[in-house]
Amino acid sequence: MNQVTPPLSRSGSSAGSGFARVLNRWGLPAPLFLGYAGLLLFMIGDGVESGFIAPFMADNGAGTEIKASYVITVYGVAVMLASWLSGALSDLWGPRRVMMIGLAIWLVFDVLFLAVAVSGENYALMLVFYGLRGFGYPMFAFGFLVWITAVAPVARLGAAVGWFYFAFTGGLPTLGALVASFTNPVLGHYGTLWVSVGLLALGGLLAIFGVRQRTGYTRLAPPDVKPVQSLVSSVSIAWKKPRVGVGMLVRVINTAPEFGMLVFFPTIFIEGIGFGESRWLLLVSVIYGTNIFFNLIFGVLSDRIGWRTTIFWFGAIGCAISILLLYFVPIAMGAEYYWLALLVGALYGATLAGFVPISALLPSLAPENKGGAMALLNLGAGAAAFVGPAIVSVFLGPLGAAGVVIVFAALYLVAAVLVRYLKLPEETAKAIEEDKSLQQVGEKVVTT
Repeated sequence: MNQVTPPLSRSGSSAGSGFARVLNRWGLPAPLFLGYAGLLLFMIGDGVESGFIAPFMADNGAGTEIKASYVITVYGVAVMLASWLSGALSDLWGPRRVMMIGLAIWLVFDVLFLAVAVSGENYALMLVFYGLRGFGYPMFAFGFLVWITAVAPVARLGAAVGWFYFAFTGGLPTLGALVASFTNPVLGHYGTLWVSVGLLALGGLLAIFGVRQRTGYTRLAPPDVKPVQSLVSSVSIAWKKPRVGVGMLVRVINTAPEFGMLVFFPTIFIEGIGFGESRWLLLVSVIYGTNIFFNLIFGVLSDRIGWRTTIFWFGAIGCAISILLLYFVPIAMGAEYYWLALLVGALYGATLAGFVPISALLPSLAPENKGGAMALLNLGAGAAAFVGPAIVSVFLGPLGAAGVVIVFAALYLVAAVLVRYLKLPEETAKAIEEDKSLQQVGEKVVTT
């Protein structure tokens, strides 16, 4: 039989053998495996607080949950800026260096938040330290996402991004909330927050020092691109390539309701409906536990049926329906029907994963400036952490909780309209098809 050499992946290695070959066939770039593992641990540390941070701050210096939401909103602004910078700076300095900076920022300001602001019940310092901490996780996590898009084969990019969100949401808030459900009764909220520091540090060091793939060690932009030019390009692409700008808005809508609901859902579900904290944290774990597996499912499926189709039907339309069910079904049925809350929670987690292909679609809309497109994508992801709590701050008073949830559902319908404009350029679509053909040839050779 004539043998055909398997095509090289962007990691620089062929289809390989053993564990690496299995990972590559699953769509996970084998050279980045420890990065994915480190990201999971990092996000577990970041996600530990997700189910209780707003009421915790209210009881330890903020005074009310409205004032706590202001702290989280400031944090969201920092996340938004850092998410944009993570793409632009990864182009200039390399993703690994950006990840190191993000880890250092998170650790320093989280320790100050816990040791100084919280212990002294100082609201002003909460705003400063918790807000500045927001620069940390986006630079680490989205710096790694840039690394992935630079390495993964285009025909498997949806799957590679799906694995990123498997690790990302596996930690924030899925396993993070699960860890909290075990540590809170033993260590209390404050002790649990210190546990999160250790988990996050461990994951960050594993990713930074465990991944030896060299693409992320060096700048991705051409040598003649200057810092100011790179930063301006990462913004100007929004009007030079309007579809990329539209895609950024879709990315904002993707997770804005997720960040928003974590501000006011805990009080409603714990006290209003009567689930209690342990069952609320379990519900959060179910929502995002379902989400992490569907991140993989929709990542792989989108490479087959199309990124845009997946986002429209499973993401935008699916979330518009499921977020309404997530709120109104438990409110209507009460604490006695907790299993129904788990069911609709799982549905929301699954449909939330329908947006995963946006991270593959957006850089493919501007193949000549992927770094700028990723910067704008990350800006959208970071903006969601600001927009969600901001919507709660603005509308919770006049509209009530139900009104805020309806606003979130309407935003998902807006995303459904916007995604219809995200059509790939013909040359990019052709390149993807050619890459798929090469990948299929390589797989046939490996199996024979």
